[in-house]
Amino acid sequence: MNKDDLILISVDDHIAEPADMFHAHVPQRYKDQAPKVIIEDDGVQQWYYGDLRGRNMGLNAVAGKPREMYNIDASSYDEMRPGCFNVDERVRDMNAGGQLAGLNFPNWTGFSGQVLNQGPDRDLNLIMIKAYNDWHVDEWCGAHPGRFIPCGILPLFDVEEAAKEIRRLADKGCHAVTFSENPEALNMPSIHTDYWYPLFKAASDNNTVLCCHVGSSSRMPMISTDAPPSVAMSISSMMSTYTLLELIWAEFWGKFPNLKFSLTEGDIGWIPYFLWRSEHVLNRHSGWTNATFPEGYTGPTDVFKKHLYTCFITDKVGPQLIDHFNENHVFWESDYPHSDSNWPFAPEDVIETMGHLPDSVINKITHENAMKAYSFDPFKHIPREQATAGYLRSQATDVDVVTHVGREASQRDRDAWARMTRFGQARTRQDA
Repeated sequence: MNKDDLILISVDDHIAEPADMFHAHVPQRYKDQAPKVIIEDDGVQQWYYGDLRGRNMGLNAVAGKPREMYNIDASSYDEMRPGCFNVDERVRDMNAGGQLAGLNFPNWTGFSGQVLNQGPDRDLNLIMIKAYNDWHVDEWCGAHPGRFIPCGILPLFDVEEAAKEIRRLADKGCHAVTFSENPEALNMPSIHTDYWYPLFKAASDNNTVLCCHVGSSSRMPMISTDAPPSVAMSISSMMSTYTLLELIWAEFWGKFPNLKFSLTEGDIGWIPYFLWRSEHVLNRHSGWTNATFPEGYTGPTDVFKKHLYTCFITDKVGPQLIDHFNENHVFWESDYPHSDSNWPFAPEDVIETMGHLPDSVINKITHENAMKAYSFDPFKHIPREQATAGYLRSQATDVDVVTHVGREASQRDRDAWARMTRFGQARTRQDA
């Protein structure tokens, strides 16, 4: 396949949410309690929800920067390219990268909306979560029909309200929501309890995908507290490994035959081994573990191929092992504007990574699977011939793909990384 003929739909991008996002969506009497951007003592901008500090904007907004300017410490809006937070500029950047559409995860709230879930007033939390979703669906995604797959946040602290929000979002055309890779790590019930059944039923009934993004448990794999930063960056997929294994051994699938989960930003090259290991455990240990599967299921691999979606950015191993997957459940992701993104060179990288596959499989991974899974049809709004990477790039020849603002990485960023790592490790050890 020629790179210019690719149609690229990413199932994992992010927004560095604009500071005014809540203004039009929070009722007047609650506006003074809405999350806001505050300038901290060191001069950087940071989201706060009451006393809760939002997630860092550092590595989460580096699109177009050379690696020497990747910052860990909190950034400010004038130190990132406008496409990180301005929807019109985002579309221009998507064009420059040859990308038709993308599903955008939240950023400052945490990838499963942790910050908005952890406020002390549950009624207020629900108001703010709905306001976030209305901004995201109506304002961000609605600004450019056919260019964004909407993805909502759920009030996970109240499963009945979460189920209602799934139904409300589905009525708005949103069939993706964030869900934690490990709710128990957020002091919520385990996925193996029936607490989540109302949410699972709502998702199953409304063709809504539960998206488990790496980092959505606010917990890190346990490594040495003084490990070099490259260790944690290399092991980032490990939390998806835990999620995969918990899901393929879960015992609720018979109750929700249409339920789908997505393992987001975890890559896929490691999955075939753990599927083999799980089948080995089934064969050797089920005599005492008493593992059971619904009628018609042969084991954990069957669960995986029926219920789990996976995606990758530039994984060079996974596509070589595609026969171990359900090729209808594998997706491409860009991860713009995060530090793992290959923007604006996705078309070139896709051909390098997947060029050995038949064109029919490439089309599935790059756009067809996403359209089906997320009930998303961009061609209602955009002619197919204007959706290709080559055409989109021809519409963006004026876009400077180099980000000229920001600062060089320094000890300040390494110190920030050490603080973040210590915090994540402390949570992990406390939970253990």
